[in-house]
Amino acid sequence: MVGVLSFCLADREGCRQEAVPAEEHPDRERAVPRADHPREQGRRPRRQRPQPWRQEHRHPLALLLPGTGYHTILRHAWRPRSRAPTCWLLISCRHGVDQPRNPWSDGPEYVTQCPIQPGAAFAYRVILSQEEGTLWWHAHTGFDRATVHGAIVVLPKRGAAFPFAQSAAVEETPPIILGEWWRDDDANQLLEDTGRDVRPSDATTINGEPGDLFPCSTPGTVRVRVERGRTYLLRVINAGLTNDMFFAVAGHRLTVVATDARYAKPFPADHIMVASGQTVDALLHAAGGRYYMAARTFASNTNVDFNNSTATAILEYADASPAPPVFPAALPAVDERLLVTMAVNLLPCAAPNATSCAGPRGDRLAASLNNVSFQNPAAGDILGAYYRGAARGVYDADFPDEPPSRFNFTDPGIPAAGLVGPFTERGTRVKVLEHGAAVEVVFQDTAVLGTESHPMHLHGFSFYVVGRGLGNFDEGRDPAGYNLADPPRQNTVAVPKGGWAAIRFRATNPGVWFMHCHFDCHVVWGMDTVFIVKDGRNS
Repeated sequence: MVGVLSFCLADREGCRQEAVPAEEHPDRERAVPRADHPREQGRRPRRQRPQPWRQEHRHPLALLLPGTGYHTILRHAWRPRSRAPTCWLLISCRHGVDQPRNPWSDGPEYVTQCPIQPGAAFAYRVILSQEEGTLWWHAHTGFDRATVHGAIVVLPKRGAAFPFAQSAAVEETPPIILGEWWRDDDANQLLEDTGRDVRPSDATTINGEPGDLFPCSTPGTVRVRVERGRTYLLRVINAGLTNDMFFAVAGHRLTVVATDARYAKPFPADHIMVASGQTVDALLHAAGGRYYMAARTFASNTNVDFNNSTATAILEYADASPAPPVFPAALPAVDERLLVTMAVNLLPCAAPNATSCAGPRGDRLAASLNNVSFQNPAAGDILGAYYRGAARGVYDADFPDEPPSRFNFTDPGIPAAGLVGPFTERGTRVKVLEHGAAVEVVFQDTAVLGTESHPMHLHGFSFYVVGRGLGNFDEGRDPAGYNLADPPRQNTVAVPKGGWAAIRFRATNPGVWFMHCHFDCHVVWGMDTVFIVKDGRNS
């Protein structure tokens, strides 16, 4: 028998480790043995790369995995402590894991599977193919991921070093998870279906603590101990529900080396902006002293209320050359092009309803891509319907390749002048891609109800971010400025406020894959769609 990693999402005291027969494990030679299994008792422990934070600073819901090419089983058991709200549902995803040919363990509710019911459990098969670095997992039902999330760290293969040149060895700190916190009454409002905007969080957090700017958090303020003269790898995750966030360490310049578990050309930065759902790996050279780490909201739409607090942690000192990553020399010619506008919209209220029509003008807030506000299917999930050939009544394969009309998308006068109607239509409309197609998607922000930055995330793929700009995307001019030599490879791209971002990927992972803004209120409101990638000849 070999052991597999296992954890629970709701009640950690009820977690049970499990094992599967070696002959059934997809990669049994690389699987991690479970120390308490009878066959492992009395054996000499296998040597593993020492990581100080494993013993001293382990995040309670962090997974550490030994390199790519690794398969594991995660058993998610949903056991709420209170049995009263029997309608609760839960589902989760491994954010940024491509899951090659394995969409059945991707996670979005009603897209690839139905939610896990209270008292039930579901075993996910997680396949790490090319990912190396920092990922994370989180709930994918409503706003549950506000507290149901954790880190995934994929180390280089045993015996290999990090692929960025350093004169000294690189050491690890605990993962740094940026989050948001609501008081009890405000948290309950997240569960209400009112049609209005989500109440801003009451505090920003670093590893669950707002920091010593909040008196209640002073005793628990996170402290990270380092030693002078050493180089540390900071793994920063933005698990915030509704905000992009700035992160910095006072008195230190960071060197960004990776985003979304993909190595990048290193570059220095005094601070970094981490989009919601994104991860950033950065090097810190410890010079000595005692400094604050700080995180604060990046609010791109100042017409909307936002949390303006600063979260702090403390960097404390103990005394108070591999080959560079390989970049694509040239990207393939594009087979499919999509121009996708993003907007916050309204849905008209068909009948007076004080509890669900509390948005602007007495209507409901919504969000859309190409003026389609995504709606979860009423019967089953899209993945099952696609492979059963039973799409009728579940989804329509007609997501538009461009917006229904062209206008000055980023004109700030649009809302006041009423030049473009604020209303959208709901639908379960998906885009079907041929296997192997080279796809370019240009995300375009709009000012329908105000411009705003949007962190767009694609399941099942990492993509190249080939361009960004402000204003309206110009098809005749802007592609000439694309970076086709060494573009960063990510799975979440921050589309600038009042601007655009262009990504490219090759559709070689067959299945059903969710694409959405990573602000959870926008997900719930419908700023989503689905790519269905057809099977290849050898799939």
